[in-house]
Amino acid sequence: MRVARQEAGQEAGQGGAAEVLLEVRNLAKAYGGRRAVDGASFQARRGQTVGLLGPNGAGKSTIVGIIAGILDADAGEVLVDGRPTGTGHHDTRRRIGLVPQELALYDDLSALDNLKLFGALYGLKGAALAGRCGAVLALVGLADRARDKPATFSGGMKRRLNIAAALLHEPALLILDEPTVGIDPQSRNAIFDTLEALQRAGTTLVYTSHYMEEVERLADHIVIIDNGRVLADDSPAALYARLPARAALHVELAGPLAAALAAALAQLPGVAGVQGTGAALDIRLQDGAHAIAVLDWLRERGQVPVHFATARARLEDVFLDLTGRTLRD
Repeated sequence: MRVARQEAGQEAGQGGAAEVLLEVRNLAKAYGGRRAVDGASFQARRGQTVGLLGPNGAGKSTIVGIIAGILDADAGEVLVDGRPTGTGHHDTRRRIGLVPQELALYDDLSALDNLKLFGALYGLKGAALAGRCGAVLALVGLADRARDKPATFSGGMKRRLNIAAALLHEPALLILDEPTVGIDPQSRNAIFDTLEALQRAGTTLVYTSHYMEEVERLADHIVIIDNGRVLADDSPAALYARLPARAALHVELAGPLAAALAAALAQLPGVAGVQGTGAALDIRLQDGAHAIAVLDWLRERGQVPVHFATARARLEDVFLDLTGRTLRD
């Protein structure tokens, strides 16, 4: 699915600037003497899912607030379909749906009444409002709980109802700010199922997270932010291509590897480095295709692997390469 979406995004890019739905230009925002956002720029094309990735405090939520028109930037601008989204630009802001990090629900109203309230704020009424409430409840898997109050819901169900509220007015752009914080894996997968349905329908998504695996699953374009600055802005494949090692091989040998053989192993074609001592080795590879050659080389020298496992590069590796630290440091 991700490959197909990425190809679609590339085709959109060939179509020119008209295919850009969201454009963030040189945003800056400071609180006191601290720069929360420092010259951030990126784009999202129609039907694209952009993962906005960075550690807690990187500036993701501030950027989301500026895009949604909740916060004013100190400098820079945000455009949707070429029109500004700042405070006061209500027509443009109606093209955006926001799922905030904090739940925005009324616990003493039923799920359906919550949606009716939010729908009315978007100007929906009558049959149009009823139809949209039914559609979004079905999309997030809560149709059978429409009459129940969120106070009786799990954390994951509340998150899904929050998503439903953001979709009532059929936004062209849906922004999700850490939508899986504090929920169980089953609820997280239910949210992913909803978002993947939106992707298939062509909705443009901006998904903020500090969980690598979520962005790897959903995004066909990734923006990595740290200290309010954009460090990388590219497709997953292009980000992985930056790494000196795009795969890894973990090997456990029957006995310790001699120092001379370890040094020779590190010089093999396709090997980007060797870590570990004794019989357990972590071998970084330029790509996974070199794993078989490395295992054969070890066997030819009497080094018997009793266990081995391969792994591909991860976004964590990209972030480490860019910043010198892991995402959760």
